[in-house]
Amino acid sequence: MTNLPGIVVTGGSGRMGQMLIRTITESDRAKLVGVVERKGHGWVGKDIGTMMGGAELGVLVTDDPLEAFARAQAVIDFTAPEATLEFAALAAQARAVHVIGTTGMTEEQIAKLEPASRHAVIIRAGNMSLGVNLLTQLTRKVAAALDEDFDIEVIESHHHHKVDAPSGTALMLGEAAAEGRGVSLKDMSDRGRDGITGARSRGHIGFSAIRGGDVVGEHDVMFLGAGERIILRHVATDRGIFARGALKAALWGQGKAPGQYDMADVLGF
Repeated sequence: MTNLPGIVVTGGSGRMGQMLIRTITESDRAKLVGVVERKGHGWVGKDIGTMMGGAELGVLVTDDPLEAFARAQAVIDFTAPEATLEFAALAAQARAVHVIGTTGMTEEQIAKLEPASRHAVIIRAGNMSLGVNLLTQLTRKVAAALDEDFDIEVIESHHHHKVDAPSGTALMLGEAAAEGRGVSLKDMSDRGRDGITGARSRGHIGFSAIRGGDVVGEHDVMFLGAGERIILRHVATDRGIFARGALKAALWGQGKAPGQYDMADVLGF
Protein backbone atom coordinates (compact mmCIF):
# COMPACT_ATOMS: atom_id res chain seq x y z
CA MET A 1 0.00 0.00 0.00
CA THR A 2 2.81 2.41 0.87
CA ASN A 3 4.30 2.08 -2.64
CA LEU A 4 1.12 3.19 -4.36
CA PRO A 5 1.16 6.65 -5.97
CA GLY A 6 -0.33 9.26 -3.64
CA ILE A 7 -3.00 11.49 -5.17
CA VAL A 8 -4.44 14.83 -4.08
CA VAL A 9 -7.91 15.93 -5.20
CA THR A 10 -8.64 19.65 -5.46
CA GLY A 11 -12.16 20.97 -4.96
CA GLY A 12 -13.01 17.88 -2.93
CA SER A 13 -16.46 19.03 -1.81
CA GLY A 14 -17.87 19.28 -5.33
CA ARG A 15 -19.72 16.52 -7.13
CA MET A 16 -16.76 15.71 -9.32
CA GLY A 17 -14.34 16.01 -6.40
CA GLN A 18 -16.32 13.52 -4.34
CA MET A 19 -16.56 11.14 -7.29
CA LEU A 20 -12.78 11.31 -7.70
CA ILE A 21 -12.24 10.63 -4.00
CA ARG A 22 -14.49 7.55 -4.11
CA THR A 23 -12.76 6.28 -7.25
CA ILE A 24 -9.29 6.66 -5.72
CA THR A 25 -10.18 5.12 -2.36
CA GLU A 26 -11.82 2.14 -4.09
CA SER A 27 -8.79 1.60 -6.34
CA ASP A 28 -5.98 -0.82 -5.55
CA ARG A 29 -3.57 1.18 -7.72
CA ALA A 30 -3.42 4.52 -5.87
CA LYS A 31 -4.02 6.08 -2.47
CA LEU A 32 -5.65 9.35 -1.44
CA VAL A 33 -3.13 11.53 0.41
CA GLY A 34 -4.80 14.93 0.35
CA VAL A 35 -7.94 16.94 -0.40
CA VAL A 36 -7.81 20.68 -1.05
CA GLU A 37 -10.59 23.23 -0.64
CA ARG A 38 -10.65 27.04 -0.75
CA LYS A 39 -9.88 29.07 2.34
CA GLY A 40 -12.90 29.52 4.58
CA HIS A 41 -14.71 26.43 3.31
CA GLY A 42 -16.62 24.58 6.02
CA TRP A 43 -14.87 21.26 5.32
CA VAL A 44 -11.34 22.55 5.97
CA GLY A 45 -9.71 20.75 8.91
CA LYS A 46 -12.23 17.90 8.88
CA ASP A 47 -11.94 14.29 7.74
CA ILE A 48 -13.04 13.98 4.12
CA GLY A 49 -14.70 10.62 4.72
CA THR A 50 -17.06 11.90 7.41
CA MET A 51 -17.80 15.07 5.42
CA MET A 52 -18.91 12.85 2.55
CA GLY A 53 -21.23 10.97 4.89
CA GLY A 54 -19.13 7.86 5.42
CA ALA A 55 -16.40 6.48 7.64
CA GLU A 56 -13.23 8.39 8.45
CA LEU A 57 -10.53 8.07 5.78
CA GLY A 58 -7.72 9.61 7.80
CA VAL A 59 -7.33 12.48 5.33
CA LEU A 60 -8.12 16.00 6.52
CA VAL A 61 -9.30 18.64 4.06
CA THR A 62 -6.74 21.45 3.78
CA ASP A 63 -6.63 24.94 2.33
CA ASP A 64 -2.84 24.72 1.85
CA PRO A 65 -2.30 23.16 -1.59
CA LEU A 66 1.51 23.32 -1.52
CA GLU A 67 1.66 21.32 1.71
CA ALA A 68 -0.71 18.72 0.24
CA PHE A 69 1.05 18.52 -3.13
CA ALA A 70 4.44 17.99 -1.45
CA ARG A 71 3.19 14.58 -0.26
CA ALA A 72 1.72 13.53 -3.60
CA GLN A 73 2.81 11.98 -6.87
CA ALA A 74 -0.25 13.33 -8.69
CA VAL A 75 -2.89 16.04 -8.42
CA ILE A 76 -6.32 15.69 -10.03
CA ASP A 77 -7.91 19.05 -10.65
CA PHE A 78 -11.48 19.73 -11.81
CA THR A 79 -11.88 23.28 -10.47
CA ALA A 80 -11.85 26.72 -12.12
CA PRO A 81 -9.38 28.26 -14.58
CA GLU A 82 -7.67 30.71 -12.20
CA ALA A 83 -7.38 28.08 -9.47
CA THR A 84 -5.96 25.60 -11.98
CA LEU A 85 -3.20 28.03 -12.98
CA GLU A 86 -2.23 28.41 -9.32
CA PHE A 87 -2.31 24.65 -8.81
CA ALA A 88 -0.17 24.09 -11.93
CA ALA A 89 2.67 26.19 -10.53
CA LEU A 90 2.50 24.44 -7.16
CA ALA A 91 2.27 20.95 -8.68
CA ALA A 92 5.33 21.76 -10.78
CA GLN A 93 7.23 22.75 -7.62
CA ALA A 94 6.30 19.40 -6.11
CA ARG A 95 7.11 17.58 -9.40
CA ALA A 96 3.68 15.99 -9.21
CA VAL A 97 1.70 14.91 -12.27
CA HIS A 98 -1.08 17.46 -12.76
CA VAL A 99 -4.24 16.04 -14.34
CA ILE A 100 -6.48 18.91 -15.46
CA GLY A 101 -10.15 18.36 -16.19
CA THR A 102 -11.04 22.02 -15.66
CA THR A 103 -13.11 23.49 -18.47
CA GLY A 104 -13.72 27.06 -19.57
CA MET A 105 -10.03 27.93 -19.89
CA THR A 106 -9.17 30.59 -22.48
CA GLU A 107 -6.32 30.23 -24.96
CA GLU A 108 -4.36 32.74 -22.90
CA GLN A 109 -4.86 30.72 -19.72
CA ILE A 110 -3.86 27.49 -21.46
CA ALA A 111 -0.68 29.19 -22.69
CA LYS A 112 0.17 30.06 -19.08
CA LEU A 113 0.53 26.33 -18.32
CA GLU A 114 3.70 26.17 -20.41
CA PRO A 115 6.18 27.22 -17.67
CA ALA A 116 4.84 24.56 -15.29
CA SER A 117 5.03 21.89 -18.00
CA ARG A 118 8.80 22.40 -18.27
CA HIS A 119 9.18 20.92 -14.79
CA ALA A 120 6.32 18.44 -14.45
CA VAL A 121 3.84 16.35 -16.39
CA ILE A 122 0.56 18.10 -17.24
CA ILE A 123 -2.28 16.03 -18.71
CA ARG A 124 -5.15 18.26 -19.80
CA ALA A 125 -8.35 17.20 -21.54
CA GLY A 126 -11.81 18.62 -22.00
CA ASN A 127 -13.11 15.14 -21.28
CA MET A 128 -11.43 12.15 -19.66
CA SER A 129 -13.69 9.37 -20.94
CA LEU A 130 -12.56 6.68 -23.36
CA GLY A 131 -15.71 7.05 -25.46
CA VAL A 132 -15.41 10.80 -25.92
CA ASN A 133 -11.76 10.55 -26.89
CA LEU A 134 -12.65 7.90 -29.44
CA LEU A 135 -15.40 10.23 -30.71
CA THR A 136 -12.77 12.96 -31.06
CA GLN A 137 -10.63 10.74 -33.27
CA LEU A 138 -13.64 9.80 -35.40
CA THR A 139 -14.65 13.45 -35.74
CA ARG A 140 -11.20 14.37 -37.03
CA LYS A 141 -11.27 11.54 -39.60
CA VAL A 142 -14.79 12.27 -40.86
CA ALA A 143 -14.06 16.00 -41.15
CA ALA A 144 -10.95 15.19 -43.17
CA ALA A 145 -12.95 12.93 -45.49
CA LEU A 146 -15.75 15.42 -46.20
CA ASP A 147 -15.39 18.80 -47.87
CA GLU A 148 -17.16 22.06 -47.02
CA ASP A 149 -20.33 20.90 -48.78
CA PHE A 150 -20.97 19.30 -45.39
CA ASP A 151 -21.74 21.77 -42.60
CA ILE A 152 -20.50 20.81 -39.14
CA GLU A 153 -22.50 21.38 -35.95
CA VAL A 154 -21.54 20.38 -32.40
CA ILE A 155 -24.50 20.09 -30.03
CA GLU A 156 -23.94 19.53 -26.31
CA SER A 157 -26.27 19.04 -23.34
CA HIS A 158 -25.41 19.30 -19.63
CA HIS A 159 -27.03 19.73 -16.23
CA HIS A 160 -28.32 23.13 -15.15
CA HIS A 161 -25.41 23.71 -12.74
CA LYS A 162 -22.78 23.89 -15.50
CA VAL A 163 -21.35 27.40 -15.73
CA ASP A 164 -19.38 27.38 -19.01
CA ALA A 165 -20.53 27.03 -22.61
CA PRO A 166 -19.67 25.55 -25.00
CA SER A 167 -18.45 22.69 -22.87
CA GLY A 168 -14.80 21.72 -22.88
CA THR A 169 -15.76 18.53 -24.67
CA ALA A 170 -17.65 20.42 -27.37
CA LEU A 171 -14.63 22.63 -27.97
CA MET A 172 -12.38 19.57 -28.08
CA LEU A 173 -14.65 18.08 -30.74
CA GLY A 174 -14.71 21.37 -32.62
CA GLU A 175 -10.91 21.49 -32.57
CA ALA A 176 -10.79 17.96 -33.95
CA ALA A 177 -13.16 18.88 -36.77
CA ALA A 178 -11.10 21.97 -37.58
CA GLU A 179 -7.88 19.94 -37.59
CA GLY A 180 -9.48 17.44 -39.94
CA ARG A 181 -10.42 20.28 -42.27
CA GLY A 182 -7.00 21.91 -41.93
CA VAL A 183 -8.41 25.18 -40.58
CA SER A 184 -8.27 27.15 -37.33
CA LEU A 185 -11.29 26.78 -35.06
CA LYS A 186 -10.71 30.32 -33.85
CA ASP A 187 -11.33 31.59 -37.40
CA MET A 188 -14.22 29.22 -38.25
CA SER A 189 -16.19 28.96 -34.99
CA ASP A 190 -19.85 30.04 -34.87
CA ARG A 191 -21.06 30.06 -31.25
CA GLY A 192 -24.22 32.13 -31.25
CA ARG A 193 -27.24 32.70 -33.45
CA ASP A 194 -29.99 35.08 -32.44
CA GLY A 195 -32.23 37.27 -34.56
CA ILE A 196 -31.57 37.93 -38.24
CA THR A 197 -28.15 36.34 -38.56
CA GLY A 198 -28.04 35.84 -42.31
CA ALA A 199 -27.21 32.59 -44.07
CA ARG A 200 -24.71 30.20 -42.57
CA SER A 201 -21.10 30.86 -43.60
CA ARG A 202 -19.60 28.06 -45.65
CA GLY A 203 -17.06 26.04 -43.73
CA HIS A 204 -17.99 27.35 -40.29
CA ILE A 205 -18.23 24.98 -37.33
CA GLY A 206 -21.33 25.73 -35.27
CA PHE A 207 -21.95 25.14 -31.56
CA SER A 208 -25.19 24.82 -29.61
CA ALA A 209 -25.45 24.39 -25.82
CA ILE A 210 -28.39 22.95 -23.88
CA ARG A 211 -28.61 23.26 -20.09
CA GLY A 212 -31.19 21.52 -17.94
CA GLY A 213 -32.01 18.92 -15.32
CA ASP A 214 -29.33 16.47 -14.27
CA VAL A 215 -27.86 15.63 -17.69
CA VAL A 216 -24.33 14.26 -17.15
CA GLY A 217 -23.19 14.97 -20.69
CA GLU A 218 -24.37 14.38 -24.25
CA HIS A 219 -22.46 15.40 -27.38
CA ASP A 220 -23.44 15.15 -31.04
CA VAL A 221 -21.24 16.04 -33.99
CA MET A 222 -23.40 16.51 -37.08
CA PHE A 223 -22.12 16.60 -40.65
CA LEU A 224 -24.98 17.97 -42.73
CA GLY A 225 -24.91 17.72 -46.52
CA ALA A 226 -27.49 17.98 -49.26
CA GLY A 227 -29.84 15.04 -48.84
CA GLU A 228 -27.89 13.30 -46.05
CA ARG A 229 -26.59 13.69 -42.51
CA ILE A 230 -23.89 11.87 -40.57
CA ILE A 231 -24.26 12.05 -36.79
CA LEU A 232 -21.61 10.93 -34.30
CA ARG A 233 -22.87 10.73 -30.72
CA HIS A 234 -21.67 10.08 -27.18
CA VAL A 235 -23.95 9.90 -24.14
CA ALA A 236 -22.55 9.83 -20.60
CA THR A 237 -24.89 8.48 -17.93
CA ASP A 238 -22.39 8.15 -15.08
CA ARG A 239 -19.94 10.85 -13.92
CA GLY A 240 -17.71 8.00 -12.78
CA ILE A 241 -16.35 7.58 -16.32
CA PHE A 242 -14.58 10.94 -15.98
CA ALA A 243 -13.13 10.03 -12.58
CA ARG A 244 -11.87 6.68 -13.84
CA GLY A 245 -10.29 8.35 -16.85
CA ALA A 246 -8.61 10.97 -14.65
CA LEU A 247 -7.18 8.28 -12.38
CA LYS A 248 -5.91 6.39 -15.41
CA ALA A 249 -4.19 9.59 -16.58
CA ALA A 250 -2.60 10.20 -13.16
CA LEU A 251 -1.17 6.68 -13.14
CA TRP A 252 -0.02 6.87 -16.78
CA GLY A 253 1.85 10.10 -16.08
CA GLN A 254 4.13 8.53 -13.48
CA GLY A 255 7.70 8.51 -14.78
CA LYS A 256 6.91 10.41 -17.98
CA ALA A 257 9.10 13.31 -19.10
CA PRO A 258 7.87 16.82 -18.21
CA GLY A 259 5.56 18.29 -20.83
CA GLN A 260 1.95 18.69 -21.84
CA TYR A 261 -0.08 15.63 -22.75
CA ASP A 262 -3.74 14.80 -23.41
CA MET A 263 -5.99 11.77 -23.16
CA ALA A 264 -5.10 10.69 -26.69
CA ASP A 265 -1.56 10.15 -25.35
CA VAL A 266 -2.86 8.31 -22.28
CA LEU A 267 -5.08 6.03 -24.35
CA GLY A 268 -2.45 5.48 -27.06
CA PHE A 269 -4.55 6.84 -29.92
